[in-house]
Amino acid sequence: MADGHDTVAILDAGAQYGKLIDRVVRELNVKTDLLPLNVDPDTVAAGGYKAVILSGGPSSVYAADAPEFNEGILRLGLPVLGICYGMQLMNKAFGGSVVHTHEREDGQHTIDVDTTSMLFTGMDPRQEVLLTHGDAVKDVAEGFKLNSRHGDVITGMDCADKKLYAVQFHPEVKLTPNGSAIFENFLFKVAGVANTYSVDDRETMCIKELKEQVGDKKVLVLVSGGVDSSVCAALLNKAFGAERVVAVHVDNGFMRKEESATVMKSLQRLGLPLKVIDASTDFYAATTTVDRHASPDDPTAPQSPPLDQAVEPEQKRRIIGDTFMRVAEKEIAKLGIKAEDVYLAQGTLRPDLIESASKLASASADAIKTHHNDTTLVRQLRETGRVVEPLKEYHKDEVRALGRSLGLAEDLVARQPFPGPGLAIRVICADAPVFGAGFDETNAILRFLSRREKGTLTPEQVERLERALEDHECITALGDFSATTLPIRTVGVQGDGRTYSYAVAVSCASEHPPWQALLEFAKVVPRICHKVNRVVFAWGKPVIGPIKQITPTHLTPDVLDQLREADAHVNQLLVEHSLVSVVAQVPVVSVPVDLDAEGSDAATTCRSIVIRTFLTTDFMTGIPVTPGKEIAEAVLNTMRDRILKVPGITRVMFDLTAKPPGTTEWE
Repeated sequence: MADGHDTVAILDAGAQYGKLIDRVVRELNVKTDLLPLNVDPDTVAAGGYKAVILSGGPSSVYAADAPEFNEGILRLGLPVLGICYGMQLMNKAFGGSVVHTHEREDGQHTIDVDTTSMLFTGMDPRQEVLLTHGDAVKDVAEGFKLNSRHGDVITGMDCADKKLYAVQFHPEVKLTPNGSAIFENFLFKVAGVANTYSVDDRETMCIKELKEQVGDKKVLVLVSGGVDSSVCAALLNKAFGAERVVAVHVDNGFMRKEESATVMKSLQRLGLPLKVIDASTDFYAATTTVDRHASPDDPTAPQSPPLDQAVEPEQKRRIIGDTFMRVAEKEIAKLGIKAEDVYLAQGTLRPDLIESASKLASASADAIKTHHNDTTLVRQLRETGRVVEPLKEYHKDEVRALGRSLGLAEDLVARQPFPGPGLAIRVICADAPVFGAGFDETNAILRFLSRREKGTLTPEQVERLERALEDHECITALGDFSATTLPIRTVGVQGDGRTYSYAVAVSCASEHPPWQALLEFAKVVPRICHKVNRVVFAWGKPVIGPIKQITPTHLTPDVLDQLREADAHVNQLLVEHSLVSVVAQVPVVSVPVDLDAEGSDAATTCRSIVIRTFLTTDFMTGIPVTPGKEIAEAVLNTMRDRILKVPGITRVMFDLTAKPPGTTEWE
């Protein structure tokens, strides 16, 4: 390249982890260019790239709407690494076959690798990796050989002569512990790339970009008190000084217990005057357009129900995001500042944009969930150049490092993330139980796995499940247990795409649950039951099911106060036992299900609470804690017992799900 640095082209097929590829390669001091999957081979050839990486993506290579890809890329003579969907593209291009599998692969698994392959040089023959796919390579293309497998599933292949390598798993995520070594082998041993590229000081780059964009205007920053918005505010303060920064904290009615007071204390350290607005009434009554592509201010567009009546997760997020923007505009008017003379600053991160399928992050990514800082209205403001997002190229751990360099206090920088929509997305709202496609079949499968009841299953299904019992020892290790489908849906990410599927509750009579077997079982269920993206353990007496009713639940003050109390108990214990820095995030979720009313046809009035522990460094993937390891079982039991004292709560559940297949938040 003209600047003297070897550069690698990353072709984006819409992977939820696509920008992590960029980040891992960048951390190895190699320059990257992100290009669309349909880039012309001549463009790649003219770019002087040393190697090409094909990302994963949510599509099937045989789908009519699959992203366009010019196979000539693979015949340029450049070293190529295909990841997940990229491997399937490579195999198909050279005459191999790809098939849809009966069992999904979503989670961390152990694979066997061929250490004679240059991709796995210097590595152990058994590797932990993240697999997340519904399609798989069946027959490897001529000229290629296997370099790894997971049981009968082909997880890697290569053609060393052509320097073409591919893996079905995701080496770019932390759930593949030795993923960086795989990139090192490909970049340095296969492609011969020189790692001479060092990124300029991030803080200096951010301030320079801010000054160029904002000029002599003022900047309004909505500060939640979380890490992202606080670092953003500190950066703005350093770039422009307090006289040009208008810092506003919006109490949207969905804050944690005494959260606004905590925000005030934290932000006093920044030396910024903070204006606090109680906008809870505005938020409760707010609506948005049903069509996410319509303007929120279009009076002719069909409107959603008010937020305090909405049940769809996407509607809730979009209403909150759009209302944040309206509150910001109102505040500008009150301060006598003309809208055209101010910019809106946000602490938007790279994962926010990827999960929202923002064009800033990816042209092809599937929308997993709309983030409150990336709604239609925000995108419209962005298109007019009135939004500044200095952290948009950062991941969470990089933001923490920037915060430290800005001199922010460690207790603020290291605090656990709290979503902008607050507790609103930690209440699963519902008007009625969900008995959609797959509910009865999933329950039938679970009854066979737990109680060996064949019920309505076909002989073919029984045969497949019997094989699953043989293949997965964790099911036998659970001993006497029960599992049933909950008539609610949660958001997940599977095969690089968004799912809105059922949660499964597992229970047993033992006072000491077999946690390791339960965590393994939680990996198996979504593979067998394709309408499931989350598995929880329910403390208390066994729940046989079926669960036929829910407690009608909306974002009303009584529901939110109930969750606040439960959330406060959990967070108090996290602080008391010095666990805030051990566990990356612990969402506490209100679920409109009374497990003690199983089998009843009558509407219920009580709810359950879920404790969702999450271990991660990149916040794109993660795993739950293992009780007794990262968190003492006695601490979890105390959390459970205190929550059960909250009026209207009859059960507490522990989320056993990794990401994927479940997202960090339930909505």
